[in-house]
Amino acid sequence: MELLQELNDDVRGYFVPQKPEQLLETDPSFFCKFTLVIAIQLPESTLLHLAEALWDFNIPLLICRAYGFVGYMRIVVKEHTVIESHPDNALEDLRLDQPFPELKEHLQLFDFGNMEKKDHSHTPWVFVVATYLDQWRGMNAGQIPKSYKEKEAFRDTIRKGILKNENGVPEEEENFEEAIKNVNTALNIAKIPSNIEEILHDERCTNLTPQSTSFWILSRAVKEFLAMEGKGSLPVRGTIPDMIADSDKFIKLQNIYREKAKKDAAAVESYVSKLLQSVGRPTESISEGDIRLFCRNCAFLRVVRCRSLAEEYGLDTAKKDDIASYMDNPDSEMALYLMLRAVDRFQKQHGRYPGVYNYQVEGDFGKLKSSLNGFLQEYGLSLSIKDDYIQEFCRYGAAEPHTIASFLGGAAAQEAIKIITRQFVIFNNTFIYNGMLQTSATFQL
Repeated sequence: MELLQELNDDVRGYFVPQKPEQLLETDPSFFCKFTLVIAIQLPESTLLHLAEALWDFNIPLLICRAYGFVGYMRIVVKEHTVIESHPDNALEDLRLDQPFPELKEHLQLFDFGNMEKKDHSHTPWVFVVATYLDQWRGMNAGQIPKSYKEKEAFRDTIRKGILKNENGVPEEEENFEEAIKNVNTALNIAKIPSNIEEILHDERCTNLTPQSTSFWILSRAVKEFLAMEGKGSLPVRGTIPDMIADSDKFIKLQNIYREKAKKDAAAVESYVSKLLQSVGRPTESISEGDIRLFCRNCAFLRVVRCRSLAEEYGLDTAKKDDIASYMDNPDSEMALYLMLRAVDRFQKQHGRYPGVYNYQVEGDFGKLKSSLNGFLQEYGLSLSIKDDYIQEFCRYGAAEPHTIASFLGGAAAQEAIKIITRQFVIFNNTFIYNGMLQTSATFQL
């Protein structure tokens, strides 16, 4: 512990010189005071006991294991909610298909037919698209371009709006080029994503209690906002992308979206206050900053619910079918998962892992194959696993190579940060790393 703390002056830690098995027997509540528990190389029986102790307290358990050239991680948590999921390809929230009143009013100030050349080429592309979209709707019964053909026709309409010089040659107007390039983004329909619909209709959102977390109270407040004043649209995010424009026009546009976002967040805040009172919690228990953060990210919320370890080890029919489908490829990472379960059974039967000493490798092949077949038979899995895998797991001798452990440690550290900060999305729920082929896979078991 002293040496570990030398790596970072900001880290504090302590150790308890007792085995996890002893603590689980004498003081199981010891584990329930942590934000996250990480279990490394623990036997199956201890893991089941530990997972059960943490499950009801909704304390995440991250299981890590390096076995030969195989890395294994399992996250066990009843519910993990994420506000800042940081999606890779988030579309801009411009609302040009349904402009809010403040935006609509501002758009009416722009008349491209009577603009000086400088203003014409320095007006943000959002206004360019909005102006020509208004014209398009007037000629198409209020509809926006939807098909590829319609969007191409709409791009041509914008292209015709570029100023021409005295020779009839189009000027270089980068804002119009940006508008043409961003047609798909601009015409994104402001609808509620299906996974957000699921969250808003979740029982935890519908039936709040004094034990409800801030996430579910905020979700319910957004649901109330949608019903009463959102007109079916989530609170405005309030951010716009960089674009070619003069500073004055860009800042005015930015402020319109920012002020609308503040207004929507204030409306959500009023619902939060009422909901907190209804469940007997102080109104200040959810801050204004938290409400704004939630509103800004409410299109990207995520709820991850893992199955308990006990459920996984029960292997219900649905999961049996899933495992069988994965094993259509005999070299699937699922084969490594099944082998890890088989070596645990071997350890339970023989009090040691297969092939720990070189002289045991050959003799343990038959014993491990018997353990594997017994496991598959007990769980009703009509599968066959290549003898090569059985041989390889005997050869591993439960070794923990530093290269595999190092890779797994780095991957586990990322998941631990995600769990603690509630940012980005954790995997659900099993991760297998194949060090032989440098491949990995996740499974919901």
